[in-house]
Amino acid sequence: MIPGISHDKISDLTTNLLRGHLVEYTRVQCDLFGIARQNVPIDPIFSINAMRWEEQYVDLPVWRNRPILLVPKSAVRYSPAYQQDKYHQHHVLNFLKARELANPASALVRLIKNERERTVRRVVYKKDLTELYPRAKEFLSEFSRENPEVLREYREELRHMERTDRPSDVDTGDETVIAGALAEVLRNTETGNDDAPGYHSLMIGIVEFIFYPKLVHPMKEREIHEGRKRIDIVMENGAHGGVFSTLPNVRRMPCAYVPLECKNYGREVGNPELDQLAGRFSVNRGKVGFLCCRAFENRDLFIQRCRDTFTDDRGLVLPLDDDTILRYLTLIAEGNRDELEHHWRDLINEVWLN
Repeated sequence: MIPGISHDKISDLTTNLLRGHLVEYTRVQCDLFGIARQNVPIDPIFSINAMRWEEQYVDLPVWRNRPILLVPKSAVRYSPAYQQDKYHQHHVLNFLKARELANPASALVRLIKNERERTVRRVVYKKDLTELYPRAKEFLSEFSRENPEVLREYREELRHMERTDRPSDVDTGDETVIAGALAEVLRNTETGNDDAPGYHSLMIGIVEFIFYPKLVHPMKEREIHEGRKRIDIVMENGAHGGVFSTLPNVRRMPCAYVPLECKNYGREVGNPELDQLAGRFSVNRGKVGFLCCRAFENRDLFIQRCRDTFTDDRGLVLPLDDDTILRYLTLIAEGNRDELEHHWRDLINEVWLN
């Protein structure tokens, strides 16, 4: 509603306020993917503690002599959530249309006759309303002051949209190609210590691809207990619906963060590996995690071990072997990503309901 303020200024303003957080996010992503960084000056960062803007040197990737800030794709939009044209078209005009229809003397009401049914219908066209009430910021500002309930309704609609697990605006339509490529690399990754680093890195890409936007922002080798322990991969739970929302909100199983341990063994995983993951759980971090491994000689036995861990209140451990991952990737490649929720629910219930 403010003249002179549009997408570019909103984007610049937001970046200025979030610059410090984006620097930290960029650092984590560079560590995750092995991207080189340089110590460079950057535009001022606002310090909450000092309540002032501070100039700093920070470590960032550099491209063509310019520092680069990375942004989570879940936060990226091609246009802001608040949009002048949508507010005008779908909320303001709808309100004005109803008001004109309720006015018997309105000059904007037209009578449409239905000869067959011998009825007359009163209508108001939005093009007529637009001529009288143009999509101008000055008008929208004045209208909203006089009719605050319309603006409240629009804001509530936006809040509802933000509570949905929508894909990113910058996601590509190449999911079939990506799913097939990840599956091929997984099949060609050898088991054993020699390929353990490659398997670990591959799993970061696979779990982010499969679980987005429910689980986001993977962190590699996250230290806990003052560095005495490490978790192979940690994902943030960003779900607003589905099983990863149901777990903490309905089943009362905390999972603000979801750890994943990766075992590129050529042998069976057992209690030691399961206990290692359970030892990473806590109420604050979460008590749900995945054990990623290549295969099970006896999957039913491992599920029973997971049930024992859950029954002893040591957390919910879920297995992710190659067969399970390849099944998920196949669903995505076939355009059936929405079916993953059912498979995740079945996997959870396989351990939970014993």
